Amino acid sequence: MKIVLINGSSTPLYEQIKNAIKDEILQGKLSFDEQLPSVRELSAELGVSILTVKKAYDELAGEGFIIIRQGLGTFVAPINESLHQEERQKELEKHLIEASRIAKLINTDKVDFLSLAEYIYRSSDDE
Repeated sequence: MKIVLINGSSTPLYEQIKNAIKDEILQGKLSFDEQLPSVRELSAELGVSILTVKKAYDELAGEGFIIIRQGLGTFVAPINESLHQEERQKELEKHLIEASRIAKLINTDKVDFLSLAEYIYRSSDDE
């Protein structure tokens, strides 16, 4: 598992860790029942506080991505397809918001923007 932290980022470290692990799970790089490093191991590896990693793990567990088994460790939770679909939907929305922001910034007409989006969506079927 590869986690890169950006110290000067406006995103808190625990959230960067959480998002990196979540992305690995959603991309299938971490599979069901795969054991994650212990809180102490990951905090030492990343050079962050144990509390930072614990908060990331607690949030991932609360969101259903991992299971913390007392005395056994932390494991990737079974795939919850609706949860994964919701995360993919949020990712899509994030990109659409950014595309809309750029379109407005360069004064692209709404009809042109939507036509372009529709053309790109349809043409992606050809790939």
